[in-house]
Amino acid sequence: MSGLLAVLRPEPGNAATAARAEAAGYAVLRLPLFSVVPVAWTPPDPRDHDGLVLTSANTVRHAGTPINRFGALPVIAVGEQTATAARSAGLEVSAVGTSDAGALATLLAECGIARALHLGGQDHAAVAGVSRAVAVYVSEPVEVAPGEVARIAGQTALLHSARAARRLAMLLDTAAIARDGIRIAAFSPAIAAAAGAGWQAVAIAPTPSDAALFAAIDALGR
Repeated sequence: MSGLLAVLRPEPGNAATAARAEAAGYAVLRLPLFSVVPVAWTPPDPRDHDGLVLTSANTVRHAGTPINRFGALPVIAVGEQTATAARSAGLEVSAVGTSDAGALATLLAECGIARALHLGGQDHAAVAGVSRAVAVYVSEPVEVAPGEVARIAGQTALLHSARAARRLAMLLDTAAIARDGIRIAAFSPAIAAAAGAGWQAVAIAPTPSDAALFAAIDALGR
């Protein structure tokens, strides 16, 4: 199996992951499946919530200055990259969790948070302890030529979201490219499950970070 990794996440995360992969010794195929754009949103009253859940650095990037209204709320961030973005925006990160909905719900309970506000994308899963979810961005599909899809055959595809997992499976099936010649590496078990079955091998990062993802891939053998 080649050391080539197909990086499918949107920009600017695509470039960041590609750079980390190349620094780790991988050859990279950059093939964003989505483009992230902001959507108009109205900030709810911070007094209605006892915590702020951020599941992507895209939230901080696209929410704009209204996110500053929630500076008094403890932030539960999913992944260190999201936590770093939140801290850079002046928010107070109380805990860092994983992208698994069950684990996130447990973390909220451990932090004593029962009325969290979740700011994120339009495609999100319900989480216990989150009383309201507000979309501040949307991931719009990018057209991918059949020839580009074919380049994933025989390689390892990185899956940073369930939506990317589902779209990768759809693109491959539409192009009649067999999954059993492709390995996938996912940020969480839920993301891996969203990709469906039939892959040559599946690697799952123990924590949502590129470093953990690469380690999981290395455990499979390059």
